[in-house]
Amino acid sequence: MPATAARLLAQLESQRLEFGPASARRRRQLLAAAGRASFRSAGDLLRFHELLCFSRAYPDNATVLALVERLLRGFARRADLRRFRADLADSGVAGTDIHYRFYATMARWAAARWPDRLRLDWESCDGERLQGVLPLLATWSETPALDELGFEAKEWLERLKGPREADGAFLAERLGRLGLGTIAHEYLYEQLDLWQVLAGGPGGPSRTLARLEASPVHWQAAAPDSRRPDLPAELARPPRAVRRAGPTVGRAVVDLAREAMITRSRDLDAFAWADPRDVLLVDDGDGLRFALVGMVPERRLLFEAVYGYLILRNGVPVGYGVVSALFGSIEVAFNLFESFRGAEAGHLYARLLAGLLRVFEADTFTVYPYQLGGDGNEEGLRTGAWWFYQKLGFRSRDRAILKLMRAELALMKRRPGHRTRPAVLRRLVEGNVYLDRGTPREDIIGRLTLAEAGLKVSTYLARRFGARRDLAGPACAREARLRLGEPAAVPRAAGERLAWERWGPLVLLLPGLDRWTRAQKRALSAVVRAKGGRSEREFVARFDRHPALRTALVRLSRS
Repeated sequence: MPATAARLLAQLESQRLEFGPASARRRRQLLAAAGRASFRSAGDLLRFHELLCFSRAYPDNATVLALVERLLRGFARRADLRRFRADLADSGVAGTDIHYRFYATMARWAAARWPDRLRLDWESCDGERLQGVLPLLATWSETPALDELGFEAKEWLERLKGPREADGAFLAERLGRLGLGTIAHEYLYEQLDLWQVLAGGPGGPSRTLARLEASPVHWQAAAPDSRRPDLPAELARPPRAVRRAGPTVGRAVVDLAREAMITRSRDLDAFAWADPRDVLLVDDGDGLRFALVGMVPERRLLFEAVYGYLILRNGVPVGYGVVSALFGSIEVAFNLFESFRGAEAGHLYARLLAGLLRVFEADTFTVYPYQLGGDGNEEGLRTGAWWFYQKLGFRSRDRAILKLMRAELALMKRRPGHRTRPAVLRRLVEGNVYLDRGTPREDIIGRLTLAEAGLKVSTYLARRFGARRDLAGPACAREARLRLGEPAAVPRAAGERLAWERWGPLVLLLPGLDRWTRAQKRALSAVVRAKGGRSEREFVARFDRHPALRTALVRLSRS
């Protein structure tokens, strides 16, 4: 790479976190020059791309933003990108291919958006497995050919697919149209163990152009706040607004979230099974928003409400995660995308928690071991993620871990340069950590296990229905509604009907239900309706405000 281009890249990286009028002028000059330069390695071109993405999320002013957007829009047309296109596969850069093991629902979504570009990666696919499902893909009138002709699976799919669809898109869509339930469809698809290639082309998906349209823009006049936040003070400061997204914005958020996963070779059930009707926007001001995405009723958990979320800086996704809420507690998983690390992780996390407190009423936050560097998360272990949470005030409730923490803190006090050894970190990350905003409780996510309630339901259904469990949902729903003073007929709305069928056995087993007041029973009916309703946020609110239900469920889980 020419020395001038090398210097441009180094200078841009050195002032990545410098802001102000002089820095803005200098950044604009460097970006313009780098935009005209030709990079001689895929790695250097990718570094330039990441700097542009960062400047799009943290723009100095309108002039810099206009330049950055122009360079990003034209990135796929760069001559050096065409030269390094193969080397940059799976980078998420516009115009490059993505090799991805799509799950069923995401494959069908991608097939609908890019039918001519989603193809099977035959070098990684098992042709014999695909051969076995060919009869499912064809009509009965095509079976004589399938029975007699010895074409390989690849050739059969080429013959079966339409003229404007690639073989991967055909397979995903055809399997989705077999009339199977979503669980069975998902299982069948995953047994095929398909790797696919989504060819680069106009219209994404890419990290290059990823942003939520019509997002407010904040000019970055100073460096992002990298200090450790005063978490109690931040939690006491509410976001500017929490509002439900309309249908158009809801769909745009869901698409943006799914593209953010595909372009980084990740997957999240909350996004794969997202419900565009249940999208909440938490506006924190200064260009920072959190988009919470609920799940369709069919894929909701029995108890906790689960929301995926995107962290948006001036409309650009800079991070993502998932939260679960119930019992006045919230479990939080938090991830910043690599391009945006080193800027304001603590600030973003604090503002996320503050926003969640306005979505759900809670006095406890829970973080599971994987986020801390446990359960095989080597990156989290290497970066000392456990200490990030410890310094914010999160604590284990395991005595052995607390003792080890105190020993490490004493070592740090005696030897200021001390770093916790990996072996010690592996012991620290073995348990959950909690942030208690009041008196610590045991009936929270991470402390209360509801597995025993599920086992009691299983025992009850085995004794009463055995293999005829398909009858259990409707029968238990009718009986549960009668026990609660509701008409026996289950509502016709699909989500609500499903919620009654899933909660029916549980309602019948709740201890002390017959001693509840009419008001308490009506309130439980409202809880069940909310589980199958438009938003699980309402379910959490109704559940948490029902002390008799909470007590009964704890008893059922512990007896």
